[in-house]
Amino acid sequence: MLKVELHAHTADDPIDRIPYTTRALIDHVACAGYDALAVTLHERQLDLAPFAEYAATRHVVLIPGVERTIEGCHVLLLNFSRRTEDVRTFADLARLKAGAPGLVVAPHPFFPAGSSLGRRLEEHGPLFDAVERNAMYTRSLDFNVRAERWAVGHGKPIVGAGDIHRLYQVGTTWSLVDAEPDAGAICRAIAAGRVSVESRPLSWAEAGRTMASMVLTPEKRRRSVAAAEKGVWAEAVRESAETPTA
Repeated sequence: MLKVELHAHTADDPIDRIPYTTRALIDHVACAGYDALAVTLHERQLDLAPFAEYAATRHVVLIPGVERTIEGCHVLLLNFSRRTEDVRTFADLARLKAGAPGLVVAPHPFFPAGSSLGRRLEEHGPLFDAVERNAMYTRSLDFNVRAERWAVGHGKPIVGAGDIHRLYQVGTTWSLVDAEPDAGAICRAIAAGRVSVESRPLSWAEAGRTMASMVLTPEKRRRSVAAAEKGVWAEAVRESAETPTA
């Protein structure tokens, strides 16, 4: 079984400000015992060729990927060609799938965010090969539950993914895949259901820290983390909602 991260961002991301390089992420997942890593920048599929040899020395298989916005919704496209950057509609996605092998994953589909798939997952369900259990949840607040019910009801595998934006997020949620250490083999095994999820809920402090580090000014970050540590999640969310994403 391979330990796999399927959803991770690096400093090459054109949308989010990420404080570590692709090489640093490779080092970090290697030290955490991962066998494979998908780099999924927003909107841009990173050319992994310059990193392949380095990753191999760290015994990490790299999986090409992108977190593409399709009709306003985030979708993970794994192990496709660079044609993913031409996908703007679900009709485009259908054509991509018809013409090339790859894996389509629904990330955080029912999280309360404008970029989540929501009802679009119902409308375009056949295009998706798997549904994500996202690492951003606590024991008492878990937006993954509805996604998992949908996956079970539609016979889709569930994958675990960190949605990594900070290195300390590595190692809370991941996928175990029964496959050979090869990007194509990993994606085929997931589509065939040979995958399981390893995951633990975040503490309120961990969740608050992650959210605050990505969207808040230093002063609001301090207040948001303090609120989350006290379990006052509504206050932590309010601080974030009032601050534009960096």
